[in-house]
Amino acid sequence: MMIWAWIGFLAFVFVLLALDLGVFNKRAHTPSMREALFFTGGAIALALGFTAVVWASYNNHWLGLGSHLDAVDQQVNDGRLAAVKFLTGYVIELSLSMDNVFVIALIFTHLRIPPALQHRVLFWGILGALIMRGAMIGVGAALVARYHWILYLFGAFLVFTGIRMLVTKDEDDAPGETWIMRQLRKYFPITEDFHGSHFQVRLNGRVWLTPLAVALVLVETTDLIFAVDSIPAIFAVTADPFLVFTSNVFAILCLRSLYFGLAGLIERFRYLKVSLSLILALVGIKMLASKWLVAALGESVNYWMLGLVAGILLGGALASMRSESRPASTK
Repeated sequence: MMIWAWIGFLAFVFVLLALDLGVFNKRAHTPSMREALFFTGGAIALALGFTAVVWASYNNHWLGLGSHLDAVDQQVNDGRLAAVKFLTGYVIELSLSMDNVFVIALIFTHLRIPPALQHRVLFWGILGALIMRGAMIGVGAALVARYHWILYLFGAFLVFTGIRMLVTKDEDDAPGETWIMRQLRKYFPITEDFHGSHFQVRLNGRVWLTPLAVALVLVETTDLIFAVDSIPAIFAVTADPFLVFTSNVFAILCLRSLYFGLAGLIERFRYLKVSLSLILALVGIKMLASKWLVAALGESVNYWMLGLVAGILLGGALASMRSESRPASTK
């Protein structure tokens, strides 16, 4: 019966994407800040509304949800526990997506993608991300359910990634951009000019990729690279595939609106990198010390995780705002 929960959720997502492309963004245009913030608020409201759906579904075991042990804490998720895990996973994934926003902005700037065409790249990028992350989550959930020790491997990897992110310098290019560009040019000719909203065109009997297609490949690759960090992160909270996938999907759906709302402001978030490093390290430590934390805090460990992640993000934002206002006050 659980298959119907998956089918229903995927149908819901595709309806949202159809409305996005066919109604709200039928005409290519540059979203205003007001429009971007409106859709970001709508995406967050949908995630909060879905939290209530998760609570009811798991509490009443609708469609078989909440009827299996969670491999992370060896508990059967009731409505309250499932809702907290979904919301915690959503906040973690959303916070880690902010760094992705900055890299996407670099890609669009480097390739000079017109603002009116950026939505098209992000829309198809979201579809690709759903497929890639769905496959990664399926494999990850199966591994965690069968080999519980792999959580410790994930935890060590996240702590290492957080430390590496903190000590390495910022790069001007997207991860792997130069190598990917070389591979694309090796197999496909690429036009210098844009051809409307097309990803490919036929010129002189030959198929050419447009800069829009190059941007899409780079966005998809970037999401795959970031997913290597973010997917293990949520397994610190739950190994329930439905909770992992749905929290990821809502974070991805919010990513497009976050981009248009934050791309121009993200550079002012001076301590974003520090915040994300601390979140990755925190999640990794939670994985490594899970038994001791559960013994000390019980079920409230999930509330602590949610509160600490939100606190780190808020602290980073406040510190960034304070550092921005400091030069002005000294003049």
